[in-house]
Amino acid sequence: MTTTGPAEMTLIQVSDTHLVPRGQLIHDRVDTYRLLEAAAATLVDSAGPVAGLLLTGDLANNGDPEAYRRLREVIDPLADRLGAAVIYAMGNHDDRAAFRTELLDEDPTPSPDDPCDQVRLIDGLRVVVLDSSTPGRHDGWLTDTQLGWLADQLATPAPRGTLLVVHHPPLPSPMPTVHLLRLVAAERLAKVIEGTDVRMVLSGHAHHPGAGTLAGVPVWICPALSYTVDALPASGRHRGLRVGGLSRIDLIDGQFVATAIPLDVEHVYDRDAGEYLAYVRRLTPTSPPGA
Repeated sequence: MTTTGPAEMTLIQVSDTHLVPRGQLIHDRVDTYRLLEAAAATLVDSAGPVAGLLLTGDLANNGDPEAYRRLREVIDPLADRLGAAVIYAMGNHDDRAAFRTELLDEDPTPSPDDPCDQVRLIDGLRVVVLDSSTPGRHDGWLTDTQLGWLADQLATPAPRGTLLVVHHPPLPSPMPTVHLLRLVAAERLAKVIEGTDVRMVLSGHAHHPGAGTLAGVPVWICPALSYTVDALPASGRHRGLRVGGLSRIDLIDGQFVATAIPLDVEHVYDRDAGEYLAYVRRLTPTSPPGA
């Protein structure tokens, strides 16, 4: 990591990696492990420090333990190099027992009905992870117990506020399939976070970027690393596109800002960053319009 920008803090969100055992491909075409390696290489070569890596669900395609081990083959050395904390969240394609053993380094003895909820503090920023998965289902749900636990966590504000991670988007969707598989009864979550220090809700699952609000709190849907669902397909079609992405979440001027980062794209231009910043500054008046 070479240069710094305006961000006080940067976190990287990677979602829906859908890793599989060696020798397998997603939809017989997509090497998700190669995409994860490409994402790691992009981060190592990018600008500015990274405080945390947030991996927000569907990390394995079918909960295979080998897939989680392959994930850590890339993420562990990447986090060491960046000096970043790592936070893993469950998705509907994940398996709780294997997830606990391989990613959380925990004993898998809890019941499969016990969610993998977590809370971490990163440089004064609280990250709360709610496991919205239900074994055997692909839509999202949070139990009353989980929502009560969340309320208890949020009762005391954190120095830099809270980011809430939940795999299933608590938003409606223009895509009929995603809409059916969203977080059910998201208004229950809205009641808990309203008026708290939750600064943003981060989700995945949809396989396309998106944004909205819940109880006035910004909601960000991260692109999927594995492939993208076409959000404007031809009539009568449902298409997956062979392009993946991730997100950067930046704290800038007191605000959290989410930015989608595409992978495997052809450059339209590739300029010296310092020279281009100087060029833009020459075009930018020192006083705002109307002053």
